[in-house]
Amino acid sequence: MTSIPNSAPQLNVDLNADELRTKPDYGFPFKAPQAFLRRIEAKNPQDPLLLQILPDIRENDEIDGFITDPVGDLHKNPLPSLLHKYHGRVLLMASPRCDIHCRYCFRRHFPYQEQINRRHWQDALNYIRQDNSIHEIILSGGDPLTLTTESLLQLLAAIETIPHIKTLRFHSRTPVVMPEKTVHRSIIEWAEQTRLHTVMVIHCNHPQELDQKTAALFADYRSGGMHLLNQSVLLRRVNDTLETLESLSHKLFSQGVLPYYLHQLDRVSGSAHFEVSDNIALSLHAALRARLPGYLVPQLVREISGQPNKTPM
Repeated sequence: MTSIPNSAPQLNVDLNADELRTKPDYGFPFKAPQAFLRRIEAKNPQDPLLLQILPDIRENDEIDGFITDPVGDLHKNPLPSLLHKYHGRVLLMASPRCDIHCRYCFRRHFPYQEQINRRHWQDALNYIRQDNSIHEIILSGGDPLTLTTESLLQLLAAIETIPHIKTLRFHSRTPVVMPEKTVHRSIIEWAEQTRLHTVMVIHCNHPQELDQKTAALFADYRSGGMHLLNQSVLLRRVNDTLETLESLSHKLFSQGVLPYYLHQLDRVSGSAHFEVSDNIALSLHAALRARLPGYLVPQLVREISGQPNKTPM
């Protein structure tokens, strides 16, 4: 396989100095692109987009049950950069980087520096080649769309050479937070020609994250033959109302994306202030089913370490 060069440099956008002094990052740096920052309502400290990215002093609290590896990734990690949790599919960590740092991220403590380099990818692809039961590869990270275009296309070309792989799935927040990024055009052109079934799982939590630029990008992805799904995380004070979740489903569908999963929070250290109780989550989901057609109701799930699938609630 052709060697895969290193990832592109990070894009960091700082808050002003006063904000950074009062909101330290607690080991997980603040990071957000301008396109996302522009959608935040000015002078509104409760803006749901701002709450997802602004460091909070409560991230330093030690809360029982909140741990560094809440979904057991490191127990299903047969080789660096590879997760093999579920039958028939594996997750390949394509990049250690994201274009945005979400404060509730379940991999905020993941040891990426030990996991991802070109040799690890080669070993992971060899592992996949030797297991004919694997029919789907999920590209995640970090975020696979933070790779340089050259790196990503080389990785995709290598995956296409594995005959028993039928489906390639991207999990990415980049289409929402940086819809103008140039890598999108290369992915669309690749998708038009590949033999693989392609799925793009968007990570969008609030209707305010969607605008005309995301709508145009999603239309281009669909024109390239990609299936578009969305997964959200249920977050306290961000999207934990019926009105917000209903609006999100409608707006996603208006932009050609089907709601897929609504995740209960993965209990990662530093995220307890985002947690919504199971009782409230179940009540919200029941109300959502009563308001929306079935195809617009995301499945309410939790990931439990060691289980062979997501657990419906």
